[in-house]
Amino acid sequence: MYKLLDTINGPAELRRLPRRELEQLAIELRAFVLESVAQTGGHLSSNLGTVELTIALHYVFNTPYDRIVWDVGHQTYPHKILTGRRERMRTLRQIDGISGFPRRVESEYDTFGTAHSSTSISAALGMALAAKLKGEDRFAVAVIGDGAMTAGMAFEAMNNAGVHDDARLLVILNDNDMSISPPVGALNRYLARLMSGRFYSAARKAGKVVLGVAPPLWELAKRFEEHAKGMVVPGTMFEEFGFNYIGPIDGHDLESLIPTLINLKQLKGPQFLHVVTKKGQGYKLAEADPVLYHGPGKFDPKQGIVAKAGGKPTYTKIFGDWLCDMAAADKRLIGITPAMREGSGMVRFAAQYPERFHDVGIAEQHAMTFAAGLACEGLKPVLAIYSTFLQRAYDQLIHDVALQKLPVLLAIDRAGLVGADGATHAGSYDLTFLRCLPNLSVLVPADENECRQMLYTGFLQDHAVAVRYPRGNGPGVEVEQQMTALPWGKAQVRRRGTQKSGRRIAILAFGSMVAPAMAAGDDLDATVVNMRFVKPLDHELLVDLALGNDLLVTVEENVLAGGAGSACAEHLKLAAIDVPMLLLGLPDRFIDHGDPGKLLALEGLDASGIRKSIENRINSQAHALKKTA
Repeated sequence: MYKLLDTINGPAELRRLPRRELEQLAIELRAFVLESVAQTGGHLSSNLGTVELTIALHYVFNTPYDRIVWDVGHQTYPHKILTGRRERMRTLRQIDGISGFPRRVESEYDTFGTAHSSTSISAALGMALAAKLKGEDRFAVAVIGDGAMTAGMAFEAMNNAGVHDDARLLVILNDNDMSISPPVGALNRYLARLMSGRFYSAARKAGKVVLGVAPPLWELAKRFEEHAKGMVVPGTMFEEFGFNYIGPIDGHDLESLIPTLINLKQLKGPQFLHVVTKKGQGYKLAEADPVLYHGPGKFDPKQGIVAKAGGKPTYTKIFGDWLCDMAAADKRLIGITPAMREGSGMVRFAAQYPERFHDVGIAEQHAMTFAAGLACEGLKPVLAIYSTFLQRAYDQLIHDVALQKLPVLLAIDRAGLVGADGATHAGSYDLTFLRCLPNLSVLVPADENECRQMLYTGFLQDHAVAVRYPRGNGPGVEVEQQMTALPWGKAQVRRRGTQKSGRRIAILAFGSMVAPAMAAGDDLDATVVNMRFVKPLDHELLVDLALGNDLLVTVEENVLAGGAGSACAEHLKLAAIDVPMLLLGLPDRFIDHGDPGKLLALEGLDASGIRKSIENRINSQAHALKKTA
């Protein structure tokens, strides 16, 4: 089935193939991507769309000497397969397996880690200028697309790159939104070859010399050229940035891609190649619904993705349902997302309230300040954002929202470990970087119903509130349709220890850690508290627990450094209360991809791990007391 692909263990072998065999290689590579993702789960539509582009890049450029930076790294499976990781695709996004994104530690062909978007042009420019300083004649190629051009950072990089007219830099816009650029044919292929060729470049230089003696004629010719190109290609904006714009060309046509790339290698200065691809290319089901097939789990390629009936609702769905219900009750509510309408559960809201829904694209900073502007005018913005993407809007959260005490509700999805996407997408830091901000409260629901009620509670406040919930399903608690405000800043005692064992232990659990803490508390006969609020903390209950127990244990799905446990310890220190404490949470290191339940267990954050950590602390305290005696 993979007669050609099985012979390719690296780009050097690819470059030895006759050009006539590359079409067959593309067929095999696309089939292998589909087979692999169906077995492991992962990103599918975007990778099916980059098969020919990947082959062309590695065929024309001398990788890894020439650098390729893949923006929005979930389009790099064909790249991984062609660069020696074909056999490891069965381990994709699993513990000790290969990542779903480029990683420098994984391969020399992964020149830059790109799991968040819009960084490729900046990185590639740095590589291009470094090569110039070192006297190395190498190309740096940035492949950007899948919405990444909507982010300001991409344009900041282009603005900087355009002044370096001797940089060996190529930016490839992988345009896979067919509504922006329709499929292109022979005319555009011809224009792309013409404008990327030496003849066109030489003709421009010759014309400048001849007409340069008569400036008015040169200016007239220059304007004519710009207008002529503008009639057939949408490149004027990129040319103004200082790039030589080529395209658009068909990104699935190797007979167009390869000659164009060969020509571009001969040109000096920043180059911009616009290719049009189709998400899901070659797999009809993914072509018809690229969103559904963007990041599927395991499935049968012959049958396609089959929706599972029933099951517990996800936290994302809980948020989406609440958003629609709250919008019906309050016309001031405005829903905002930075390009994650489906992922954040806002599809139904967008359909029911299109005039109150704003997808601002991959522009998290803008999303935050946009929300602040709405709040200034008396509206009630709700910004739905993944924890990992909230990091990008931190400056705006501080200066534009918190400092001005504006009532923006942050619905933070994917908090804690997210599993297969790994360290780049883990929401491991938000409790730490949120709780230090004045005029901002942080709430962490323990279950589905509490998530709904916390969103309602936060929406009612006159300052910024963050409600932070994990990816996937909750414990299965029935959700009450009635929205009820929770007592502000008050925790909830879920279990009271009997103290029959003589050990007085209180476990203070935050959010997703309440369920495993309850199981550990049953085994240890410990008091278990659903803390609900990271900020403000329940001062009265915290002091009471500190005075009435021999050990306080905090448990959170967040890094320990500066997290919820630290908040409790700081609080008691300020109150001059000294009590032994055990802080459990995520360690001071990046945690790789894998099944989230297994990863939590490896970090001691399941019921068994919590119990063992507490028992070890109790035993060590008893041992210390014996030594003292």
